[in-house]
Amino acid sequence: MTTSDRPDPPKRSAPDDPPTRSRRAIHQLAASGPSPASPSFSTDAPLATGLGASNPDPLWQQAVTLLTAQIRAGALPPGSRLPSERELCERLGISRVTLRKALTELVSSGLVNPSHGRGWFVTKPAATGDWPNALESFSETAHRKGLRASSIVLKAVVAPADLDQSDRLKVAAGTPLFTLDRIRLMDDIPIAVDHSVLPVALAPNLPEVDFGVSSLYEELARAGIALERAETSIESREADADVARQLGITLGKPTLVLDQVVYDHTDRPILSSSVHYSGERYRLRTTFTRTVD
Repeated sequence: MTTSDRPDPPKRSAPDDPPTRSRRAIHQLAASGPSPASPSFSTDAPLATGLGASNPDPLWQQAVTLLTAQIRAGALPPGSRLPSERELCERLGISRVTLRKALTELVSSGLVNPSHGRGWFVTKPAATGDWPNALESFSETAHRKGLRASSIVLKAVVAPADLDQSDRLKVAAGTPLFTLDRIRLMDDIPIAVDHSVLPVALAPNLPEVDFGVSSLYEELARAGIALERAETSIESREADADVARQLGITLGKPTLVLDQVVYDHTDRPILSSSVHYSGERYRLRTTFTRTVD
């Protein structure tokens, strides 16, 4: 916690002191009308706390609590854009550094999503029935979240399978494989680095496809290949220099690595992939059930 994020000790404040502005923030949020580009805050939303020196929580956490309450109450409906950062800072009486820390926490909680050049948006609810055990492409995940998927292609080449690749895909060593490395983005924000490998004979046109905009899963479907299940391992790894640079994160930051082999309906291995997700921008949710004999 930085000094700028912690409220000052209680003291007698002049009318325009920052603590006084912070204490007024909750009333400003409720009383101010809607901004031209964003929804208004509801006067009826249940607010767990105000911002100010009398509250022991740091200002960024108070902002998280207030905004979360507004979202939960429906004052900020799914898909709506939050007021601008400048407006939020003025209403809450906090600095932009403190606000950014609060917004980052809301992203981690799955309540808001950043959109480059457009602002911050309340997350749309996930479609029902997709958890657990849903096998979907990155593009399908983005569409489900109401976001735009795109990619930066790092490599798209055909090369012979090495021993490890041939073992994972159950093909002979030396079999021509199509290797596709991409930075995966949602609304132009880097989310993951994806390394995928598959026999090029399954879809010979793959080297000609523009995977900056196209989905690998869709291309395989066009080739008549129905992907049915995936064997997946999940682990946390520190970002190395390449992954950190590609995702725009600090060297050594945690990433969530999904290592998969995807099979078709005949249980034939089709695709091997390793995907490094930014730990700050991706969350995997699933459901566990208990069976009692």
